[in-house]
Amino acid sequence: MRRRQFITLLGGTAAAWPLPSRAQQRKAMPRVGVLWHAADAKQEEEYLGALTKAFHELGYVEGKNVELDHRFPAEQPERFRALAQELAESKVDVIVAVTGFGAREAKRATSTIPIVLVADPDPVGNGLVESLARPGGNVTGLSLMSVDLSGKRLALFKEAVPKLARVAVVLDPRDPISVIIWVAHERAAKAAGIFTRTFEVKTSDEIEQAFSAIARDGFDGAYAVGPPMYNERAQVGASALAHKVPTISVPAETVPYGLLLSYGPDFPDFFRRAVGYVDKILKGAKPGDLPIQQPTRLKLVINLKAAKALGLSVPPSLLATADEVIE
Repeated sequence: MRRRQFITLLGGTAAAWPLPSRAQQRKAMPRVGVLWHAADAKQEEEYLGALTKAFHELGYVEGKNVELDHRFPAEQPERFRALAQELAESKVDVIVAVTGFGAREAKRATSTIPIVLVADPDPVGNGLVESLARPGGNVTGLSLMSVDLSGKRLALFKEAVPKLARVAVVLDPRDPISVIIWVAHERAAKAAGIFTRTFEVKTSDEIEQAFSAIARDGFDGAYAVGPPMYNERAQVGASALAHKVPTISVPAETVPYGLLLSYGPDFPDFFRRAVGYVDKILKGAKPGDLPIQQPTRLKLVINLKAAKALGLSVPPSLLATADEVIE
């Protein structure tokens, strides 16, 4: 072989060598698994939009520098477990668990993949973290403070409905978050001298039946509790108005559907802050070192259109303190 041909061949081979090496060394696009609670993206569209927007604001573009792997368990406990296991086995870089129940199943599935919890009434009491200041382990995120806010929520409800003496609690008893909130509400109601009764709803068809019974039995109002009732917010609102039952909830996003009012955390902000934690973790932070965050803003939303349909006159003093009034 001539010397020039040998040098050319050697140079070409050497140039080819680094290519596989560079490909192997190129950092893979981070993958974030999101364990929702509803049945599909349509039911989660408001919060899904908030999550996507939060990633975008931090410079993440899906398909370009981040991959989002969404899972929708439809409130079914066995699907929460199966989908959490799927995400763990697929070795995502971070799991975002929208609810405490999802976080519990994710934690059961993995002790190494970081888990960011969007919202849970009591992360410490539920065994998800060691403390709010030092979570330890692989879970961090945000606390709803629902237990602490039960009394205030009930007081606002009574201000909007002065005759409030009997409150129906509408929930799916299979959902642990709903049960925790319900227990706190029961304590607050007892302290305020308000009678309560639980109406269990396990399917959307039972919502109409529940509100029919609530109206028939002379309850002054209803409290729609937990993620399953959020999923069915359109049916809850329609049934509440049809049977003229003033109804309160926690998420502001339920009120436009016919509820009278809501009082609770700013949930889109919760998603923004949760994504901030995902960003920190992808950049090297350990979840156990990131304190559990609590609400920095509580929203009171009042639906005057619903109030008019219910024959209620909301006090001006209450309207003055509202963060949002739906005309």
